[in-house]
Amino acid sequence: MANRRSSRARPLVVVAGLLIVLVLAGAVAYAVDWFVSRDKMPRNVTVAAVEIGGLSPEDARQRLETELLPRAEESFVVIADEVETSILPQEAGLALDLDATIEQASRQPLNPVTRLVDLFRTREVGFASTVDGDRLGAVVDEVKASVDEEAVEGDIVFVDGAPQLIQPRDGLVVPADEARAKIVEQWLFPEPIQLPVQVEEVTVTEEGLDAALTEYAQPAVSSNLVVRGKDDAEAVLAPEEVGDVVSFTPDGDGGLEPEYSVDAARRALAPQLRETEVPPVEATVRLSDDGPEVVPDQVGTTVDWEATLADLPELMQRVEGRTVDAVYEDTQAEFTTADAEALGINEVIAEFTTGGFAAASGVNIRQAAEETNGAIIKPGETFSLNNHTGTRSYAQGYVDSGIILGGRPSTAVGGGVSQFATTLYNAAYFAGLEDVDHTEHSYYISRYPAGREATVFEGSIDLQFRNQYDTGVLIQSFGDASSVTVRMWGTKTVEVESVNGGRWDYTSPPRITLREGPNCQPSSGGQGFTTSDTRIIRDAGSGEEISRETRTVRYVPQPVVVCEAPPPPPPPPSEDGDDGDEGEGDERPSEEPEPADPEPAPPAEPAPPAEPAPPAEG
Repeated sequence: MANRRSSRARPLVVVAGLLIVLVLAGAVAYAVDWFVSRDKMPRNVTVAAVEIGGLSPEDARQRLETELLPRAEESFVVIADEVETSILPQEAGLALDLDATIEQASRQPLNPVTRLVDLFRTREVGFASTVDGDRLGAVVDEVKASVDEEAVEGDIVFVDGAPQLIQPRDGLVVPADEARAKIVEQWLFPEPIQLPVQVEEVTVTEEGLDAALTEYAQPAVSSNLVVRGKDDAEAVLAPEEVGDVVSFTPDGDGGLEPEYSVDAARRALAPQLRETEVPPVEATVRLSDDGPEVVPDQVGTTVDWEATLADLPELMQRVEGRTVDAVYEDTQAEFTTADAEALGINEVIAEFTTGGFAAASGVNIRQAAEETNGAIIKPGETFSLNNHTGTRSYAQGYVDSGIILGGRPSTAVGGGVSQFATTLYNAAYFAGLEDVDHTEHSYYISRYPAGREATVFEGSIDLQFRNQYDTGVLIQSFGDASSVTVRMWGTKTVEVESVNGGRWDYTSPPRITLREGPNCQPSSGGQGFTTSDTRIIRDAGSGEEISRETRTVRYVPQPVVVCEAPPPPPPPPSEDGDDGDEGEGDERPSEEPEPADPEPAPPAEPAPPAEPAPPAEG
């Protein structure tokens, strides 16, 4: 038995020995090959198709300088979707990095299989480049501009009542990142660079386009769509308007799906039946001889276009018989009688009156009061005087009157409206409404409460206040030849107290001398000073304080304006050449401040038509 086992083991030992010998021989051969080639380029390698295998680094450098450096100065060609573009390396920000290329190419492969295979093949190891990313990106963008095409999906549009086909076309896109990488990798090779191009396929086919034309587009413009209303009125949607109503989207299966816009059809048809409708009337609150009264809402009758055009898709696919009756419905007012009653407008909650204005200013003040009279401020709403009156011009009934422009009296259309603004501001103040935006006059006008007044100027200075309460406010405003009154109606929930903080820091007015004429209006001027006003709001039932807010106001002095006659003309030259006095006087306005009063005194009241504000005050 022992002899049999030894006879079987002997071949295995022989095979194992042979394998060991082969491995040792391969290892020795690998070591010898590595030792022999360690100072040379790997065998059979190329750089941009230039053979440098087996050369010393110095010889390889010389060969690459000879072969590649001239090529690095020449233009290379890129091809994208059959579009050829010639590019200069320097314009693309590309340059050969010879040191990095030699270092990269000289790396000996460690894998024995690779070293063995290299005996029988040529291996391209590539080259290294320096890259200006911005310049290369700009070049790639130029290539994209000549190749990229946006995909055009098949569609049908209507031009002057006739359907027009838009043929489908696939899109082309050169992916920028991939194109840049491909150029950096291959720009030194002698062959053109094939850039990647992606195709953006469309879904609509020509067959699907033709089917949509026959089934939907052509019937849609075959005749008028008519909606019959009351009293034999008709609304017509003509073929020329179908393009606003019918459109198409891809159905995902090669065809087009029609879409019908009821809103677009309504916009075309509704104006034609408007005279057959009775719009709802919203409830409101108005003042009568007995005080506020609710004016009930009124139900309207209008066309229900959703119901009328419920079969719009089927109607637009008919070739004839495209007439439908309008469906009318009762329409409720958005602001109902119950809403108006809930406003709680039933008593006077504040009132303020001012007077002492010139005749022309009175015209403008009464006009603004008339336009504001009856305005309702619902809970949470903000009232804006400029927005409510709109443009204050001759066409609206306003006239020229006094304003202050650049610190001096002047005139403008709508002058004097600031007096109405002050009256309205004080009424809102004592009603406890929230002050959103107001601006005091630049200098004090004695007929107004110091620190508690407001000016307006169209386009730049506004008066705004907010109704922060749960009940509504109605503004009643009216005027006569000598005064204007604003009365606030609502539900009285607060009591308001105004406490003036006195006056301090008086300043004297400057003196301005101008030539007599239409641009000079004399003024006695007035002192400037600082004051403050504190508004205290208390609960009307309990008397508990709700809020206390102090506002400090600085009034500048009103200039003293003196109008003087122009100086006499100079005498004629004397015979001995004497030209007379050397100076004729300065025609520019002069400003000379007057001495301050020994004791502070209230400023003089300006001329009645003039009311100040920067840059101008009405």
